[in-house]
Amino acid sequence: MANKIDLKRELKDYFSASKSGWEEVTFPALNYMMVDGQREPGGVEYVAALEVLYPAAYGTKFYSKLELGRDYGVPPLEGLWWAEDFNAYVQDGRREEWRWTLMIMLPDWITQDHVDAALATQARKKPSLDFSRLRMEALEEGLSMQHLHLGPFSEEGLKLAQLHEEILPERGLTFNGHHHEIYLSDPRRTAPEKLRTVLRQPVKPAI
Repeated sequence: MANKIDLKRELKDYFSASKSGWEEVTFPALNYMMVDGQREPGGVEYVAALEVLYPAAYGTKFYSKLELGRDYGVPPLEGLWWAEDFNAYVQDGRREEWRWTLMIMLPDWITQDHVDAALATQARKKPSLDFSRLRMEALEEGLSMQHLHLGPFSEEGLKLAQLHEEILPERGLTFNGHHHEIYLSDPRRTAPEKLRTVLRQPVKPAI
């Protein structure tokens, strides 16, 4: 039987963050299964994206276990968030303009051929789902600031404002990528006040 790899344990620094304040971290390029969308989190398009992302992620896991002899636990859901007009992202009532990429990390031994084979199997099992919208892609965020947010998603704004308005200017840094969240808790099974979410922002020296 294949030994099961725990990516959360193997990449502990990636899937954890300080809850006491924002910290500087650096990450190399990592591979993900991704699906893009727009409009509010939890909406119809968001739910439809999850309906293909999770079967694809678990299908790839089972392919790896059965065909490659390497098993792993599917890591937590992650999301990149932005808007063409940044004000739409920070102002209430403009969530229809929000854009996002939902993603789940893949182990470094998984290749595009493996993903293609797993998706072909899932497409046969679930012909009503459109797996063509999924892709495998590497993301290298490099230098980033991150913080572990404890509580409901609606309370992230104050911490993000502190990062944008105080911490980045003080350190001479600016944005270098989209706002990134890692969902360590399942909101369907966890009370809002107990949610744990890694907030991450890729940065670079301000010119």
